[in-house]
Amino acid sequence: MSKIFASMKKKVLSILSLSTVFWMNAQEKDSLNQKKIEEIVITGQYMQQSINKSIYKVEVIDAQQIKNMAVTNVAEVLNQNLNILIEPNRGSGDSNANIMGLSGEYTKILIDNIPVVSDQGMGNLVDLTKINVNNIERIEVVKGSMGVEYGNNAVAGVINIITKKNYGKKFTAQASLQEETVNKDYDWFKKGNGRHIQFLNVGYKINDRWSVSADINHNDFQGYKGKYGGYKYFTENNDGNRGYEWMPKDQLTTNGVIRYNKNNTSFFYKVNFLTEKINSYNPIVEELYLGAGNRTYTSNDTDYTTKRWIHQFNIQTKLGSRINYSGDFSYQTQERDFQDYKYDVPNRQELSRGQNQTFYKSEVMYSRGMFSNFLDSEKINFQLGYELDRTKGFASNIDGNFGTTGENTDINRIIFNYANFLSAEWNVNSWFSLRPGVRLALSNKFDSQYNYSVTARFKTTEKSDLRFIFGSANRFPVYDELYTMRVDFNHDIRGNENLKPETGYSAGIFWDYNTKSSNDWKFNFSASGMYLDVKDRIVDVVISNSPLKLTYLNVDNYKSILFGGGINIRKGDFTFNTGVSVVGISQILNTGNITSPDDFNFYTEANVAANYTLPSTKTLFALYYKYSGTQKRYTHQANASDPQDPGQYVLGELGDFSMMNFTVSQPFFKNHFEISAGVKNIFDVSSVRNTIQSGDSHNAASDQQNLFYGRSYFARLNYNF
Repeated sequence: MSKIFASMKKKVLSILSLSTVFWMNAQEKDSLNQKKIEEIVITGQYMQQSINKSIYKVEVIDAQQIKNMAVTNVAEVLNQNLNILIEPNRGSGDSNANIMGLSGEYTKILIDNIPVVSDQGMGNLVDLTKINVNNIERIEVVKGSMGVEYGNNAVAGVINIITKKNYGKKFTAQASLQEETVNKDYDWFKKGNGRHIQFLNVGYKINDRWSVSADINHNDFQGYKGKYGGYKYFTENNDGNRGYEWMPKDQLTTNGVIRYNKNNTSFFYKVNFLTEKINSYNPIVEELYLGAGNRTYTSNDTDYTTKRWIHQFNIQTKLGSRINYSGDFSYQTQERDFQDYKYDVPNRQELSRGQNQTFYKSEVMYSRGMFSNFLDSEKINFQLGYELDRTKGFASNIDGNFGTTGENTDINRIIFNYANFLSAEWNVNSWFSLRPGVRLALSNKFDSQYNYSVTARFKTTEKSDLRFIFGSANRFPVYDELYTMRVDFNHDIRGNENLKPETGYSAGIFWDYNTKSSNDWKFNFSASGMYLDVKDRIVDVVISNSPLKLTYLNVDNYKSILFGGGINIRKGDFTFNTGVSVVGISQILNTGNITSPDDFNFYTEANVAANYTLPSTKTLFALYYKYSGTQKRYTHQANASDPQDPGQYVLGELGDFSMMNFTVSQPFFKNHFEISAGVKNIFDVSSVRNTIQSGDSHNAASDQQNLFYGRSYFARLNYNF
């Protein structure tokens, strides 16, 4: 532990010194004109609620914070959050949220309170790089099991992305252009270098009841070569250095919203469309003889395309004069295709292109409804709800993962889930409120599942409160775990349709204290502790060493402990936030022959965010820093020379790293025009040592994990009509 804090010390000193400059300048600013509207949250609430009155501990990242970060997608935003690690996956090109050491299967991703479709189903394993930030109002994060409110896969927590839908003016328009280097690579040209982002949003208030808006966002990431030579590179000796460490990715996202509001009724319809193209370049080139002594060099490359549609209708109204009703209805599809083509590398031209083929497709019909305020009482309130989803999934055997090689064994399955949930919120008195809850979930694939929750909020003083939260949740098996069937001369990996859902629960305590000094400095102090337990974890298990055979079984257990604290300081145009957490992870791994130790291994994280606006020029300075300490976990080490040897469990390591971003923004013409510039990843982090698992992420070596592509610089122009 002493080494962890020693490695933090040098970097934190520079941050604190810069923050001190912000602090001293902020004391000269009177805050009387900076009264902040109290934040409103909806995650885990019966209706929209003040964050200070929420019975859950909700972390909020608002639109201004997101803008100050100069990020391009939700993955970059959440990477600044404690106990969240965004892990890129080389095989799929996706980036998922790892919360408290649990991967993306255990986190529920919502947009406007509904789960988002993904290749593997509904709400989990969502690629966060596919969600752009320009139309986001805020992001709400609740850590811990939320099975009663949000159903399966909400084991580690819920991330709820709230989009902008309200426009106060008759007509609004916003346009922005952002240019970034990718490490040291940058130019303007197509097939060039860097990241190029364009965004346009328009909103129109038809009258006091109706409003419409639409936006479009284009994010063109030209890839990062790293140790490779790019798509133009080749050598006659075929050294395998063609391609990219981070593959080029081109995204286009559009949204359209129509909203109505009158008296006690409001509703909106929203449509979202995303198309994404990833260019995968084969590092191997082949010699092609053209005759007459001529030859060229070709490569078999692949384009991967994703198309996603999300339709959502939300209504909030009163039934009669008392009962509140909130309903969501959604139809979503996501399809992933690939297209192979032969590329003549020296002559920069395609020679042939194959058919477009679908390898994953998900089609989801979803609805969620909640009824509350049955008693019209300030003391007690009930909520009765339902949730249903019908997921139709398709997985192709083109790549040989879903059947014996050579056989036509594509997988088509329909999974239907239905749940009822009930909770009661009892305001016992002015300082104590209690909410128990229960959910019954039914499925045509799995046995019935029960989830429970109890939350309590104590207002210990006028300035502080204490929350106790207990909840449970299940994780349902994903498509690969159920249906993988890869059997050939080199593999025998079989899914297991008899898998049962994993079961998890969490218990947490959260303390907040707010105070204000005589010269109007505002302080918030927070502390928390959480315990998370997951049983019957699904893992691939060796069921035969010779010949080698693997399948998926419910055999592992996982536990984590979290202790954290934070400080928020505000005065006028200055804000300062810092936090620290210590996480301990224990997991029982099982190969079928041997079992790992279950010791807890601890690691530390810390973050700092400081923002200051110069009163005279309105120039904004924003600094964001996060330290992730060394993680140690047990991993299985096989004996390659003896297939009969069961191997052993050894302690692997994921190295520590620090991330820092700095932004300067200057508005002009009464805030209609703004120029921003800055630097991301100041410490130039790219890969970290990882001996927990081998062969991870973007073509990294077996003991390295690529998380970022090093230091980059950006400039952004923003115009508000």
